[in-house]
Amino acid sequence: MKFALNPLPLALMAGLLFSVGAHANSPLEQQVRADAAAIESKLIEWRRDIHQHPELGEQETRTAKLVADHLRSLGLEVKTGIARTGVVGILKGAKPGRTVALRADMDALPVKEPAGLPFASQAKGTYHGTEVDVMHACGHDAHTAMLMATAEVLAGLKDQLEGTVMFIFQPAEEGSSLVQPGPGASWGAKKMLEEGLFETLKPDAIFAMHVMPGPSGQISWRTGSTTAASDMLNIRITGSQGHGGMPWNTVDPIVTSAQVIGGIQTVVSRKANLPVSPAVVTIGTINGGSGPNIVPESVEMTGTIRTYDEGVRNQVRDDLKLSATKIAESTGASADVSIEPMYSTTVNDAELVERMAPALERAADGKVAVAELPGAAEDFSFFAQQVPGLYVFLGITPEGQDPAKAAPNHNPEFFVDEAALVVGTRAMATMVVDYLSSAN
Repeated sequence: MKFALNPLPLALMAGLLFSVGAHANSPLEQQVRADAAAIESKLIEWRRDIHQHPELGEQETRTAKLVADHLRSLGLEVKTGIARTGVVGILKGAKPGRTVALRADMDALPVKEPAGLPFASQAKGTYHGTEVDVMHACGHDAHTAMLMATAEVLAGLKDQLEGTVMFIFQPAEEGSSLVQPGPGASWGAKKMLEEGLFETLKPDAIFAMHVMPGPSGQISWRTGSTTAASDMLNIRITGSQGHGGMPWNTVDPIVTSAQVIGGIQTVVSRKANLPVSPAVVTIGTINGGSGPNIVPESVEMTGTIRTYDEGVRNQVRDDLKLSATKIAESTGASADVSIEPMYSTTVNDAELVERMAPALERAADGKVAVAELPGAAEDFSFFAQQVPGLYVFLGITPEGQDPAKAAPNHNPEFFVDEAALVVGTRAMATMVVDYLSSAN
């Protein structure tokens, strides 16, 4: 994932700075800051350990045990095995109050990490039946470690807390490595909810944080649509097989697939209502053919669709099916198009953003920005559909480097400046104490 940042508008910044002055001496927030700093070395050790031992979605058994053992050591109520490998810890404050949830994702990606770091991954895993290299190339190791640290900070403040905190360590945000996408398939946040995560204890609000290229320690967020909806696109072009030297006796699905790929891009450039929502259609795989002198019977393509508005999302899906089908028919071939919904748009609740913005600004010592829309999707959206949610970003590009030139999430060169992690821990704990202590 790669995100662009804008400085906060001057008027908003002035309001936040006023808020800092009004609340900077809160004893509870000062204790959060001190306690987060005190465990920074442990935080970094956890992150390096998890980074060196990455696990794919729904196979995060080692990570889940590390998390569960730590939460139990803090005296939390712990539930394991949720959505196969998920872990939830419950911290009940000494005083009655609301419930707030914090979420971190634990899974890694099928990416090979280059040598260089002393804790670089050499792990391998099985991804849909195929052995692959595995790397934390999206920063979920940092997310897990920061939430472990946040749990320790808040557990130490239990006697001063009003209400309850849920620590949700979620598997398979990047998708399941065991289950293929398709009708009825579920994993990650969706599966946790299906298994009753919020049935016995439903939070009043939920927060999450994602690391990304950006000035180290800078926190950014936006109101409303924050990450994209994602749909899985599958297109099968069927022609008529024959000799490559006599294409007039065939219907070439490879040539047709090229026309389809070009044609469906006009769905975005000429049909999508872009002032309402950006849209992106990407074809990521093409498979077809068995020899250089054979026109094959069929070609299969897969890709994704990204949008931020349900109306535009539905329009793009309908237009893609129509365009692919008609382009194929024009060549004498046929197209079978299927689109499977994956993740919905993550929407940051406006009231929650307004309430938490001053706390985030204090935690980041004023180093804040407004995040622009990314092209990435997030299954945190399922949680935010159930309760008001706030999803924020933490910059992790080392000082002196240009974030615009930093390797993006999902790249093997993706790098996390560990100095930023204590800021993320401080921010999450600050949001919790501020939310639980603020008036209804």
